[in-house]
Amino acid sequence: MTTTITTGAGATPRPTARPSRPGRGQRWARRAPLLPALIFAIVVTQLPFLFTLYLSTQSWNVLRPGSREFIGLANYGRVLTDDRLRAALVNTVVLTASSVILSVLLGLGLAILLDRKFPGRGIVRTLLITPFLVMPMAAALLWKHAIYNPSYGLINGILGGSTDWVSQYPMVSVVAALVWQWTPFMMLIILAGLQGQSLETLEAARVDGAGPWQTFTRVTLPYLRPYLELGALLGSIYLVQTFDAVFTITQGGPGRATTNLPYEIYLTTFRKFEYGEAAAAGVVVVIGTIIVATFALRVISSLFRMEDTR
Repeated sequence: MTTTITTGAGATPRPTARPSRPGRGQRWARRAPLLPALIFAIVVTQLPFLFTLYLSTQSWNVLRPGSREFIGLANYGRVLTDDRLRAALVNTVVLTASSVILSVLLGLGLAILLDRKFPGRGIVRTLLITPFLVMPMAAALLWKHAIYNPSYGLINGILGGSTDWVSQYPMVSVVAALVWQWTPFMMLIILAGLQGQSLETLEAARVDGAGPWQTFTRVTLPYLRPYLELGALLGSIYLVQTFDAVFTITQGGPGRATTNLPYEIYLTTFRKFEYGEAAAAGVVVVIGTIIVATFALRVISSLFRMEDTR
């Protein structure tokens, strides 16, 4: 296809060739280097998930040889109606929501403080980021023994007494450890938003007579909304799969006070040996995570559109 170009009145049009689109061979040549990574991702993630879907349609208890049979969606009905699994679902929602909300609020406060200039800000920022760099299992062990231990734990050492925090306040104990570890993650996301805010807009608000609180609630907070949503959604995707803290600090107890879905799946698989039921519960968790991830991707897309319009 060609287009014509004229240089002035009465000038003879000159045809010019429009750049041709790359052929199929060229497109595949560009994609070829990515194929090994794509194949690896499919083998590592999608094939195990397909096998999990297959297992979820089976009645299979390894303690009963020869009992394996196809039962369709019966395992999913059991997952959604079983009191034990419903209690685990409630604990998962409480654990995830509490940890995410507190992490976002604390991360917002710390981000506002770090957005100001003061001596030693770099050192303080590094120290505040450190908890997020600790391995989840190591962080859980730290909180269980160094902080919650009734004999030599840090809390009882400061407050006095010999309170067994894990036994008396199991959900609070797990949430506190998760908030400590995930607040830096929220802080970094919100701090990135604060540092991208237009200084001219803040100055205009001050000129119009807005005080610090009005500027924050009517200018800064609406601007940070996509960043707050992104942090909450990403935190929910990770925290809904929490296993390390529950297994290490409380082991789901006392009773089933902190047993969430990932830990319940572990118990169903390695204590009851009900592979089909555990696979169905795992699929339910994956579907819930995909739903949350879909919203997260939309928020990320909106952030990119905001950056393009600046």
